[in-house]
Amino acid sequence: MPVHPEAQGLLDALAQAGMPPFPQMSVPQARAAAAGFLDLQGEAEPISVESRTIPGPGGDIPVRIYTPDGAGPKPLVVYFHGGGWVIGDLDTVDKPVRMLANRSGAVFVSVDYRLAPEHVHPAAFDDAYAATVWASENAASLGADAARLAVAGDSAGGHLAASVAQAARDRRGPALAAQILFFPVTDFDFSTPSYTENASGYLLERGSMEWFWAHYLGAQDAAGDRYLCPGRTADLTGLPPAFVATAEYDPLRDEGETYATRLAEAGVDVTARRYDGMLHDFLWTLGATPAGLGIVDDAAAALKAAVKS
Repeated sequence: MPVHPEAQGLLDALAQAGMPPFPQMSVPQARAAAAGFLDLQGEAEPISVESRTIPGPGGDIPVRIYTPDGAGPKPLVVYFHGGGWVIGDLDTVDKPVRMLANRSGAVFVSVDYRLAPEHVHPAAFDDAYAATVWASENAASLGADAARLAVAGDSAGGHLAASVAQAARDRRGPALAAQILFFPVTDFDFSTPSYTENASGYLLERGSMEWFWAHYLGAQDAAGDRYLCPGRTADLTGLPPAFVATAEYDPLRDEGETYATRLAEAGVDVTARRYDGMLHDFLWTLGATPAGLGIVDDAAAALKAAVKS
């Protein structure tokens, strides 16, 4: 279908504002630009929020814990924000996480993992895995149930969630009940049809993804680590049930959908949803694109079904 009118309105507003593509920005400029998305997210829903730090492999990791109303113990979700492993922070996803927690009834631990280029791979992955282990070990103190633990994230955060789910299986780490993947990066491949069709003009551009990957990898080879490209893992059996969301006008659409298909073929319970007419990671723009609000309910429903709450 055509670009949704709300999404087109957003594209027009960004063009009028003269926002340059990320490859034309310095990293500090890109991070400042990401903060501008906060104004596109609408009002923050009320929920109990606690900010704290937890131990990590490279020092303390800031986290933000969201606890919805209702009796516990509740399901527990470890959430990783998007931003190409270079931009984004706890504030960027504060409003979406509030909605997800309220609708799912789960405690969310949002993780401020280390960013590139200051910290190249595997720093973000190591922090994400460590935060998941911490959440599992400390679930009771959070009013949550470690037996109903999930990982979730958007874009680069979806990549981290998928990678953590694989590592938890491989390392016999925390038993995960679900993985919620919004517009996930799953491969290092710029040749898919969605990369060709949506190379420019639709918010996230191919050049921006090349820029993000370059900062995240540094001098490393993309083939050097099995958790760098979760879509290339040969054996996907034994992974937790997955909700995989993609957007029609997104360069990452095809790799997300391919990953969902491969998970299903491996016997994983998968709910895959493509949001037609929408742009990459519209979780960041739900105030400007309210037609996409259904993604929050869809993800919450999939999470509740997986954790049986």
